[in-house]
Amino acid sequence: MQKNNTIKEMYHEDRPYEKCERFGPENLTDAELLAVILRTGTQGENSLDLARRLLHPESGGEGLTGLNRLSKESLMKIRGIGKVKAIQIRCLLELSRRMAKEEAAEGLNFSSPETIAKYYMEDMRYRDREFLKLLLLNTKSRLIAERNVSVGTVDMALISPRELFMEALQANAVAIILLHNHPSGDPTPSREDVRITRRVSEAGALIGIELLDHIIIGNQCFVSLKEKGFFQ
Repeated sequence: MQKNNTIKEMYHEDRPYEKCERFGPENLTDAELLAVILRTGTQGENSLDLARRLLHPESGGEGLTGLNRLSKESLMKIRGIGKVKAIQIRCLLELSRRMAKEEAAEGLNFSSPETIAKYYMEDMRYRDREFLKLLLLNTKSRLIAERNVSVGTVDMALISPRELFMEALQANAVAIILLHNHPSGDPTPSREDVRITRRVSEAGALIGIELLDHIIIGNQCFVSLKEKGFFQ
């Protein structure tokens, strides 16, 4: 079968833009949606073919999830993706992340690990290194502030209890929550995760700042170390 090198050479009803206009975006494939955003392809390749290649694992990703892991520089290394298209894609992904976070904010409850994990999921699940976030709460369990504490290696978040509690004391927080991600997508806590959590909990008890939870973010899943009984 001869390959269509331009969108105009495709049957009218098969063109992504016209298909979206006729049937709605919910009836387009991931590649078709991306093709509408890209608008143009590259030499010998229409925008739909480019979108399909971009979503293919050989391009550095695994569908939309893999696309989220690609930086602007990584995107620009893919044939057919220049600076403009790379920025368009990154802006699209950021907009999607913000929409998901705004929706999750409506049910956010800092006494519920599930709502906390849902709220921070899009911020943390695509990171390729362990990333630690500190949530600082007041007497009514309301968020005073959040701090990005450390970025570790692919398998270790560098946590300093002293640094955590200095942040808490400066903010007059009475409780804290820790969140970090596992780049593997599996939120099962390691022995080091459990050890550090207990150490932070014990230190907080001595100075009157309670560790409410330590939540590990995976790929659309999470583990609450408090719920699992790893600390009191």
